Amino acid sequence: MSFPLLTATAALPAIGAVATAAVPAARRTAAKWLALLFSLATLALAIGVLVRFDPDGDRYQLTESHSWIADFGVRYELGVDGIGVALIALTALLIPFIVLAGWHDADPLETGSKRWRPTQGFFALILAVEAMVILSFEATDVFLFYIFFEAMLIPMYFLIGGFGDRAHEHGEEAASTQRSYAAVKFLLYNLVGGLIMLAAVIGLYVVAGNFSLPEIAEARANGTLDMATSTERWLFLGFFFAFAVKAPLWPLHTWLPNAMGEATAPVAVLITAVVDKVGTFAMLRFCLGLFPEASKWATPAILVLALISIIYGALLAVGQRDMKRLVAYASISHFGFIIMGIFAMTTQGQSGATLYMVNHGISTAALMLVAGFLISRRGSRLIADYGGVQKVAPVLAGTFLIGGLATLSLPGLAPFVSEFLVLVGTFAEYPVVGIIATLGIVLAALYTLVLYQRTMTGPVKTEVATMPDLRLRELAVVAPLVVLLIFLGVYPKPLTDIVNPAVEHTMSDVQKKDPRPEVEAAK
Repeated sequence: MSFPLLTATAALPAIGAVATAAVPAARRTAAKWLALLFSLATLALAIGVLVRFDPDGDRYQLTESHSWIADFGVRYELGVDGIGVALIALTALLIPFIVLAGWHDADPLETGSKRWRPTQGFFALILAVEAMVILSFEATDVFLFYIFFEAMLIPMYFLIGGFGDRAHEHGEEAASTQRSYAAVKFLLYNLVGGLIMLAAVIGLYVVAGNFSLPEIAEARANGTLDMATSTERWLFLGFFFAFAVKAPLWPLHTWLPNAMGEATAPVAVLITAVVDKVGTFAMLRFCLGLFPEASKWATPAILVLALISIIYGALLAVGQRDMKRLVAYASISHFGFIIMGIFAMTTQGQSGATLYMVNHGISTAALMLVAGFLISRRGSRLIADYGGVQKVAPVLAGTFLIGGLATLSLPGLAPFVSEFLVLVGTFAEYPVVGIIATLGIVLAALYTLVLYQRTMTGPVKTEVATMPDLRLRELAVVAPLVVLLIFLGVYPKPLTDIVNPAVEHTMSDVQKKDPRPEVEAAK
């Protein structure tokens, strides 16, 4: 029997969560180091998955399958394709940086204060989220996926509501109220989406007789499972609604700015760079894989919603006073690009969308974590409270600029490649949608450069005159992300080689081929 690498990759952070939570309350530092070590060990296993995965091999690899709830056909069934491997690697890569960046986020609120914060709980919850997200990327049993898709809401609820940002213009009491509101809103939105999906999961079992994604897809391909058109469309809508809430897609997005605004910067990164990717990943794996005809039927409406997300999110980012909410609205715009690329139903669009998931995770982590370091120094999230930071903290300002330029998809940085592919793939099939979507690029340049100008340039404000530059721990967080942004911007081939074969399988599921160019290339 071969080593269950996929199970180990998800189980290790779960074990780490239990071990970290069990550390005595007086050993806060030990809990932090233990969480960091488990996150690094998980990264090592994720690299092992990456190394063992053969892009030209079977669609699902490193598979595991064991009977779980036999009476209902539920199996513990795992397997990864190129898209899943890329997102597991992203998750495992970001968690150590999130742990390091949040090193002091669960410390006592005040020196000598009795207002206690459970440091062990903070880091244990982060590792628990990592375990559930990785299992979501690995699960090929629909019911197994659903369990972890929903279960990750619980630790996220406590991370948002119990360990929120301390920088609040109206004091700690108001901050506590806002954190509670943001956590409850996050939970309710995602629970409603999950309940609708549960109904669709049950409906799928009634129609197909099992929950195995490969078996259902094979039965559909060979004609032994004939799903009525209306049934397929209703089931598709049930799945898609839950994924659109998680992604998030307009108009189901309103929980995200509250959650990211009130969470600490590392938890905000966990939300948008890790957890939200489960939604867009599931659109590719489950919506297109299980309901190909319904996916094509819904494409025009979904492209309109994606286009609204792109423009709406960017416009609201332009007008933000709060630095973290600006990044949140920018992410809504970026998720619009990802979903547009998925439902453009072209190879370039879906490859670009998958790359966008990875590159958006890295670029948002870089920008938001540096913003968090900035906020922790000044104690304010308001853009107007800053000015002239580049004169007193040039390294901080420089890394903030690189993160911002990556957010606006500057050529030479990783997000440019993915955004370009999404636009090319969309234009090939839906030229009007592709043209309108380019407005999002213009608006991204506006909100990013205005943010940098107002915070980093100009006269040095008195409150930032003594602001220290990035410390060694903070540099250890930011520097690798900057290197990755540049490397994948200049040489994305290692990532595209993994992703492209999986995209070809997805295109085969929906029986779509790329449109022929109007002008043939010269031979």
